[in-house]
Order: sequence, then C-alpha cells, then structure tokens
Amino acid sequence: MGGDETVLGVVIAVVGGICSVLVARISTPRERPAVDRPPGDDDDDGRPGELKVSPEIWRRFEVLEQKVDHLTAVVETKKIEVTTLERLLRQAMRIIRRANRRLVAVHEQPEEIPRELVPYSIE
Repeated sequence: MGGDETVLGVVIAVVGGICSVLVARISTPRERPAVDRPPGDDDDDGRPGELKVSPEIWRRFEVLEQKVDHLTAVVETKKIEVTTLERLLRQAMRIIRRANRRLVAVHEQPEEIPRELVPYSIE
C-alpha cells in the first residue's frame, strides 16, 4: 500500500508542475507580433503608440466646442433673465400684499393673490 501513495504523490506533483508552467505562460504579457501591426505604425515620429486623429475629427471637435460655447452663453443669459424675473415677481407680491393691507385697513375686501405669485412670497 505504501507504493500506491508514493505514485499518487508523484502524479500530483507532476500535474501541479505542469499546471504551474501553463499558468505562467498564459498570465505573462506577450508583445504583439509585427504582423498584426499596421505598416509604418511606429516609423512616423519615432513615438510608438501615439494616437493619430484625422483632420475631419478635429474639425468636428472644433464645431462641437463652438456649439458648447454658444450654449454656455445662452444659459448665462437665461440665468440673468430668470433672476430678474424672480426679483420682479417678488416685488409684485410685495405690492399686492401692501395693497391688501391698505384695503383691510379701510374695511374693504382684499384682492386675491394669484397662485403663480405665492411661491415668490417673502413672508
């Protein structure tokens, strides 16, 4: 029985060695063969791996940058307009409340505040 255990141990050791060699071969990074590379890929500027972009793509980027700049300007203008409108709506709400207080002081029916102005109430 002692011989069977020794043979089994040797088989396990051999299989483990083979597996470790296979894992080492699979996991090591390999350089791409020259056949897979496009011709003249590294020869232009001597800088391997440099990304080259066509002039058409650069033109599209420039057009997109111009559009983004335009939209940014529009958004900034609209922010100023919205701020001004909100200030005017708050001012209108103050005027209506002041007028309603005067009407209540002389025992008159106060004006109804439009629902659209309620969110701009300061009180």
